[in-house]
Order: sequence, then structure tokens, then C-alpha cells
Amino acid sequence: MEKILKNSWALFTGMGLIMIAHGFQVSLLGVRAVYESFSLTATGFMLSGYFVGYFIGAKTVPILVSRVGHIRVFAAFASIASIVVLVHSIIINPFTWFVLRIASGFSMVCLYTIAESWLNDRASNKNRGSVLSIYMIVLYASMAIGMFFLNFSKPENFQPFILVSLFMSLSLVPILLTKKKPPKFKKIIGMKIKELYVASPFGMVSALLCGICHSAMFALIAVYAASMNFSIFEISFVTFLIAISGAISQWPIGKLSDIYDRRTVTVYSTFASAFFALCAIFSVGTMHLPDGLASSKFWFYIFTGLYAFFSLPMFALIFAHTNDFIAKEKFVAAGAGLQFTFGMGAISGPFLCSMFMDFIGENGYFIFLIIFHCLIGVYGVYRMKVREVVENPDSQFTPLPTTITPIGLELNPATEPIEEPIKPVGTEETVIIENNPSQ
Repeated sequence: MEKILKNSWALFTGMGLIMIAHGFQVSLLGVRAVYESFSLTATGFMLSGYFVGYFIGAKTVPILVSRVGHIRVFAAFASIASIVVLVHSIIINPFTWFVLRIASGFSMVCLYTIAESWLNDRASNKNRGSVLSIYMIVLYASMAIGMFFLNFSKPENFQPFILVSLFMSLSLVPILLTKKKPPKFKKIIGMKIKELYVASPFGMVSALLCGICHSAMFALIAVYAASMNFSIFEISFVTFLIAISGAISQWPIGKLSDIYDRRTVTVYSTFASAFFALCAIFSVGTMHLPDGLASSKFWFYIFTGLYAFFSLPMFALIFAHTNDFIAKEKFVAAGAGLQFTFGMGAISGPFLCSMFMDFIGENGYFIFLIIFHCLIGVYGVYRMKVREVVENPDSQFTPLPTTITPIGLELNPATEPIEEPIKPVGTEETVIIENNPSQ
């Protein structure tokens, strides 16, 4: 562990600063949108831009890196992400912010991909699991800390945007000053969507629905809290609670999935998420009223934290379940396909959820999450009746952040390192991720 930290401290520090900026920015934009009186539908549309950019970037970044290299791409897109944050404070309207969120999502997936390829290069078969666990802790903890910076200044001011930009710019320093040479990308061929669906229908469908749920949850929780007249500290606390609960729950739920049928664990988890989302609605009461009249938010915090506790490990559960039905050498390719499917759902999640909130009211946020979690559960029950459980000794649960790229999936200790083809000196290798949705 000490050796890992010594060799990769620059990467972890840089990614920590990036995630502080990212967590701060997500909460800041949601709250500012409420204060600027954006409609809920316009807010959801605007926030969905991040996932559009993320999806496009995931397919494009390997080409960019192969042309100009890791260092230049990282520096360029960290700078773009820093600039984009500042533009939010200058031009304030939903459509402009939608375009800026596309640029932000594109930039973030570039940064994730480069950081994860670097970690892969420094990891060995013996420590890949440890590297991944440290990486996850850095991501979730830093994002949670960033949400508390919402208390730095009023969201109506320009200072919070400057602070986000500052953190993003600072992330360049440790990574660009590292002495280590940048890694070479390995060739990764993604499984065709049809092939992945045949291997695991439940994995594919639940990845799509999970993408819808998780993107809506993270994008709109600050919007929901601000609409319910939460104070800035209360908004930052509830967003912090969601991030931390999801990080804590990865190990115990994953351990259960290694003992029992993963579909059973997934079904119980998704129905538990729906139940606690329903409890959160009932706990609202009069807590949205002004001070002196509002009810306590204690139970709301409890139920929201429990919702995240059961919901956030689901992508890792789905990934492990899909691996139960495929050969070990295809684990990374299957992960790339699941990320593609997850991304397709994530694009629509914030927009669809905001429409629910517009039609039903603020609690449409939780009703939306309840519906889609129940869909996962119902489909899981159906698949358990159709297909028997398969014991795959090569498959095991590994905690994974939902932001992980196909490159980062190689850090999963259950996967075998991909053999590098022998090439003449001076040639470069590129990552090729092919997912053809039409096949």
C-alpha cells in the first residue's frame, strides 16, 4: 500500500482536486438554476448535457490521445474544464449552460480515461485491487468534500465559480510534474451490443435503467433540496450524505453478492432503494416551510442516505452479474459495453426526471427514482424465473465508481491483463472501443 501511494501520489492528488471541483460544480449549478428561476424541465435538460459530453468523449478520447499523447490531452481538457466553469458565471441561460455542460462532460471523461490508464500502467496483478480501492476512496471522498464548498459563498455570486476553476487548474500541477513516462494505451475491443445482450439480458437492461436512475439522482438532488427551501449547508450535507453512503455500501453489498445469487442481491437492493425513496417522500412533511414552521429534516437525511446506500453499488453488481455469464478474457470488453449502455440511459435521466418534477411537484424526483428502481427489480425477478444461476469461478464483485471508463475496468483484479502485441520500436498503441448499437 505504501509503495502504491508513493508511486501514484501525484495522480491521486490531481484526481482528488478534480473531484472536489466536480462535486462542487454539480451542486452549485443545480442550486444556481433554482435561484435563477429556470424551469425544472429546462434545468434537467441543461444538466443532462454533462452526460451527452461524457458519452461522446468516451468514444473520442482514445483517438485524441493516440495523436498528441497523454500529457497534452490532459492539460488541454483540464484547462477547458476550468474555463467552462467560468463561462457559466458570465452567460446565464439554460441552453448556453447545456452546451457548456457538454464541454464539461467531454473534458471529464478525458481526464478520467488518462488518469485510469496511468494507474493501470503502474498497477500489477498483485496490487490492482488495492489501486482500484484507493482510487474509489479518492473519487467519492473528494467529491463529497467538494459539495461542502457550496458554503464558501452565495451561489448567486461569481466567487464560487472562480473557486471551482481554481481547483480544476490546480489539478494540473501534480500530474504534469510527475517524472513517470506516460503509458501506452492497450487495444480494447468492446463486445457488440447484441452479443452482450445475449450473454446477459438482465445486465444490459438494468445497466440502462441504472444509468437513468444514477444520473437523475446526482444531477437533481441539489435542485430538489433548493426547491424545498433547504439552506446552503443543508443542501451540501444531503449531497455529501449520498456520496459517502454509496462509498460505504460497496463492500457489504458486494460481499453478499459473492455469497448469494447476484440477481437476488440486486433485486433486494433495488426494491430497498425504492422503499427508502418512498420513505423520504413521507418524511418531507412541512420541512419546506420557513424557519420556525418547518419540521425536522432528520428522517429525510436518514432515508436519503439509506436510498443511496442500496442504490449506488448497483452498477458494480450489474457488472459482476454480467461477468458470471462470459469468459474471463471478455470481462473488460463486457464492461465497455455496459458503460455504453449505462451512458445511453444517463443522457436521458436528468431530463426525464425534471419533467416528472414539473408535472407532479418536487417529490416527482423520488417518484421517478422509485419507478425505475422497481422496473429493475421486476425485470430481475422475471429473469430469475427464466434462467438459472451460473457459477463462474473467475467472476467476483469489485467495487466500481459509476464514472469508471473501460480503461479503468482493467484495474478489476478479476480481469486478466491484456497482452500487448509486439510492435516495432517507436510505434504507438491506441485503445479502440467498438460498440455498435445497430448490431
